[in-house]
Amino acid sequence: MTQEHHRKIIHIDMDAFFAAVEQRDCPAYRNRPIIVGGSPDARGVVATCSYEARRYGIHSAMPSARAYQLCPDAIFIKPRFDAYKEASVQIRKIFADYSELVEPLSLDEAYLDVSNASVLQGSATLIAKAVKEKIKQDVGLIASAGVSYNKFLAKLASDMDKPDGFYLITPQQGPEFAEKLSVSKFHGIGKVTAGKMQALGIKTGKDLRRLSLLSLQQHFGKSAAHYYHICRGIDHRPVNGNRTTKSVGVETTFQQDITSRQEILGYLQELLEKALQRAADKQLVAYTLTVKIKYHNFIQITRSRTLPYMITKADELLEELIKNTDIGKSSVRLLGITLSSLENKQTGIRFQQTDLFRDY
Repeated sequence: MTQEHHRKIIHIDMDAFFAAVEQRDCPAYRNRPIIVGGSPDARGVVATCSYEARRYGIHSAMPSARAYQLCPDAIFIKPRFDAYKEASVQIRKIFADYSELVEPLSLDEAYLDVSNASVLQGSATLIAKAVKEKIKQDVGLIASAGVSYNKFLAKLASDMDKPDGFYLITPQQGPEFAEKLSVSKFHGIGKVTAGKMQALGIKTGKDLRRLSLLSLQQHFGKSAAHYYHICRGIDHRPVNGNRTTKSVGVETTFQQDITSRQEILGYLQELLEKALQRAADKQLVAYTLTVKIKYHNFIQITRSRTLPYMITKADELLEELIKNTDIGKSSVRLLGITLSSLENKQTGIRFQQTDLFRDY
């Protein structure tokens, strides 16, 4: 048995997290189709929805107007991020009771490495079930859990039996499980890549396994090694308990397109101030500023600049970044700001890699 097979990884994924918090906090919302996100009479999108709403074919990232067409009786709720963050903090405290190696992926999901856990006889199955029950009792929310010997399979497992699910993939089951799975279900393979694979006759993990590493490299470049391993149930990535915020981003979609250059600059300045405040809350300063613009025709561009000094209000820099764009000529439906090349104020450690965290 390989060293990887000795690992015990749990993936916890909260079920319909935002909607579940709303239903927990407001009894009138329980057992009702709840949609958290933008208004259906604007250009909003669905951030998440309750399982009652999902029965109508509603899903995350769907335009709210379309969600309303599918379910006119749905209750649309503006997101309450403070409430979701508070619940997330409570959940992470529960994780810490069972493992020192916890890697949060977002507010509502995380990996736990319990390979060396002493609680509950070191059983990943017992720990996962205990975490689920503790979240239910202490936070009033439902989680699904996947258990396996690596991150890739643990994450797949947590999706197998939702909601309130538990699924175990053992080292003996891993390779066969990956072989039978549709490539479109593999985390890390998006729609475009899945389509390319389908065109090559690759529909399942078993089909993918027939290709050599060299052949995969010819078709998929740098991602080839990852695909070569995951179709065999192999994933050596460790659970990283020291993940750092590598960027901070905010964006806004307008109910009506805007064209005025000064109005756009005003919105960008507001977004920048919001992003700077978020960075300051994390004791971070930034040296790279990126502006994101999506025009009325859905064409999207970004403009970035890295400075030798930390970014503050940067009015002139914003002017410079939008200088050679169609701002003032074409109407705009979305604006975004991302701060990266972050540095910890206390340690002086710089985090260079961009990793966008955005508003829902």
